[in-house]
Formats: sequence, C-alpha cells, structure tokens
Amino acid sequence: MLDVGTPAPVLTLEDSDGSAVRLADFRGTSSVLMYFMRTTTCAICNGHVRDLVARSAEFSARGVTVLVVVPEGRAEAAAWKTDNKIPFTVVTGESGTPHESVGLNKKVFGALQQSGSMLVDVDGVIRHSHAATLPPRAYDKKGLAAALEALGSVAA
Repeated sequence: MLDVGTPAPVLTLEDSDGSAVRLADFRGTSSVLMYFMRTTTCAICNGHVRDLVARSAEFSARGVTVLVVVPEGRAEAAAWKTDNKIPFTVVTGESGTPHESVGLNKKVFGALQQSGSMLVDVDGVIRHSHAATLPPRAYDKKGLAAALEALGSVAA
C-alpha cells in the first residue's frame, strides 16, 4: 500500500455508470476516502461499507468524498450498488484491478485479494493508508478517525 505523506497516484477508475473517475479531479475541491473491498460478496467488507454509510454525515462535514472500490467489473459493481442502496460512488478499474494500482495484491497463493483504505487530502497527499489480507483487519477505524480528525472540518 502507498505511504502516508506521499502524493496520491495518478488513478483513473470507472464508476458503475461507465463514467471516468480521476483521483486528480478531486484535488483542490475535496478529500477522498477510497475503501477497497476484497469482493462485493465478502460479508465482512459489506459490514465495513455499512459503517461508512452510517458515517456519511461525518465525511460530508469534513469535505470527504467516499469512493468504494471493487475488483469486479462495471455490471457487477452497478448491481451491487443498487441492491445494497450504496449512496457513494462505486468504482472499478478501467483496465485491470484498481487494487493493484495502489499495491493491494492477491496473497495466500494468489487466492485472496487484499483490501484496505486510503485517505487523500484536498491537496492530493495520502493521509491514511491501510491494507490487510484478512478482511476483519482491512478497516482501520481508529487510524481513519485520527486521519479524519487531522483534516479538520469544512467551513460552512
């Protein structure tokens, strides 16, 4: 996973409607929290997404846009987003898996996709980066809370 304090990568993803989502497009307007799911069928990852949904007002107050990143294709991402009533943008890679572009690889003999999160501030600098092979460890709630606190809030 990428290091805290380093510039965010140049990353172009595709949302569940087929539109390009470029991480650089948020620079100067919004911080971005990317949560990388192991798979949309992972019950633990789905629980982490439900927590993110429950905290959506907190993210909004801090000027943070949440992107849920899935390794499946656009059709599967769109169906999962609709079926689970996900209010966030759900993205997948335009080509290849977006997970690999930030260093989240398949482990355990190539069978288990790593998952994790990355918070990029409004200036395009990584402020939180966490990865895990086992889904229960992929959502660093305390580390993310500290990074969000350090961002402050957006003036109304």
